Amino acid sequence: MILRSQRLTVVLALEERKEQEALERMGKARELMEQHKGQIENLNSYQQEYRDQIRNSQHGVVQVSRLQAWQAFIAQLDQVILQQQKQLVQTEAVFETRRREWQHAWERRRGMEKYIETCRKQEQRVQDLQEQKMSDEAAGRAFARRRR
Repeated sequence: MILRSQRLTVVLALEERKEQEALERMGKARELMEQHKGQIENLNSYQQEYRDQIRNSQHGVVQVSRLQAWQAFIAQLDQVILQQQKQLVQTEAVFETRRREWQHAWERRRGMEKYIETCRKQEQRVQDLQEQKMSDEAAGRAFARRRR
């Protein structure tokens, strides 16, 4: 006879696999989120360097067309940074969804582990009672034989 706790190990393996898959999806979402953060940092750094170059070059004479080109380029960088920030918000939302999915999978796996442990304890109690009953019956028979 296969015990309930043994049969449930198949379910536990399935829950473990689901948890692992959820963890991998969460990891990929985190990587993407970190990439977007890095891109924003790089763009901000590049934009600041460009602004510093403009400031440093303003000590001398600068053509108006060149200054306008610099300002247009900075405006383009602002737009790219805004785009990246929007993408970051989206990837943060995806990451949070993936984190909740993983947490749910983790809780299901833990719940199954606890249930299996409860089943094992119950099975052990039943086995202990059966052994005690058999021991009592054997002792009763031995006592009855000695009385004869």
